[in-house]
Amino acid sequence: MRRTDWIRCPVCGNKTRIQIRDDTILIHFPLFCPKCKQITLIDVKDQNMIIVTEPDAKTQSR
Repeated sequence: MRRTDWIRCPVCGNKTRIQIRDDTILIHFPLFCPKCKQITLIDVKDQNMIIVTEPDAKTQSR
């Protein structure tokens, strides 16, 4: 039997509407929290969640 857990929001810590199993792999998944209304980019592998931080776009100077 596979274990399932709810993904918790990394900002406020509440449960989201997404469940993951032991074999779930998510890459650059936009996680939406219904309570704090924020979207966070995450990676999930082996039920370990990593918050993806992308650098801001730089403006080009001539």
